[in-house]
Amino acid sequence: MLSAIWETEGLQTVGIVVLVFASIKLLHVLGLISFSEDSVEDELELSAVRHRPEGLEQLESQTRFSRKELQILYRGFKNECPSGIVNEDTFKDIYSQFFPQGDASTYAHFLFNAFDTDHNGSVSFEDFVMGLSILLRGTVQEKLNWAFNLYDINKDGYITKEEMLDIMKAIYDMMGKCTYPVLKEETPRQHVEVFFQKMDKNRDGVVTIDEFIDCCQNDENIMRSMHLFENVL
Repeated sequence: MLSAIWETEGLQTVGIVVLVFASIKLLHVLGLISFSEDSVEDELELSAVRHRPEGLEQLESQTRFSRKELQILYRGFKNECPSGIVNEDTFKDIYSQFFPQGDASTYAHFLFNAFDTDHNGSVSFEDFVMGLSILLRGTVQEKLNWAFNLYDINKDGYITKEEMLDIMKAIYDMMGKCTYPVLKEETPRQHVEVFFQKMDKNRDGVVTIDEFIDCCQNDENIMRSMHLFENVL
């Protein structure tokens, strides 16, 4: 699937799609996307899940997940992460398994930092669910805001050409032999040059959130990719 998108829709779309697809792989590894809505076993397991009511109600109001979905997500999260948090090494392990033909460590690092909204070196269940809600069920504007945050590595409110190149190199490294045709070393920079110029409309050397969103919203391929994974849960 990803290789087909890579060949037909270009670098910028792959960056957005891999972002969402990698998040779905995280769900799969944590065992969070294999439940049935009518499963009696699920219902019995749910009875053993305990939440602080105010915490669950707050997450329900802040995300687009139902109470039952949040309970199931929490159950799987706690089963795989008994400490209640995910660290960066966990992200790297997950994506190294999913992309064995490449090196996913750098992309996992960037993705982890995007989920780690309070920058304390760990991703809590709340961090995870808030990000997941945006990626899977957020509006286009919310998804693009989240993607901008990923590309804005130093979190200064702008994307530089080097930041975009770092993300794209990480994606190429992660895809490894999955890319076709085999890429030359200079290919990521060439693609970033073209796409960055398209985004940087006032030619000031940085891309603002408004420029990023405007460019993405006017790209049919990116807009189509925004809706690929909306029915995962």
